[in-house]
Amino acid sequence: QVQLVESGGGLVQPGGSLRLSCAASEIIFIIYTMGWYRQDPGKKRELVAVITMNGNTDYADSVKGRFTISRDNAKNTVYLQMSSLKPEDTAVYYCNARHSIFGNESWGQGTQVTVSS
Repeated sequence: QVQLVESGGGLVQPGGSLRLSCAASEIIFIIYTMGWYRQDPGKKRELVAVITMNGNTDYADSVKGRFTISRDNAKNTVYLQMSSLKPEDTAVYYCNARHSIFGNESWGQGTQVTVSS
């Protein structure tokens, strides 16, 4: 089981920026596809962004052009840079690690992001 620890959430005004970080336990990090998901109370967890072992990225339409996912394989860490934040981005953000070959996955505990004036 991969241990994932998120950080960087908080309260930000509309139009502001935040950077989330997710540090993974000592694993062969590079072979994991890493992703960020978010969930509002009463709603399904939805994919925000994903980055593969090859560095390919994909984003939800709602965040394209505003969010950027990146990874530092030397630090076993994945980041989510969020800009031009909107109130509808408010959610708990979860980090996900999925083994690129076997498909087993792990989740972090989540970090709250609140966009409000």
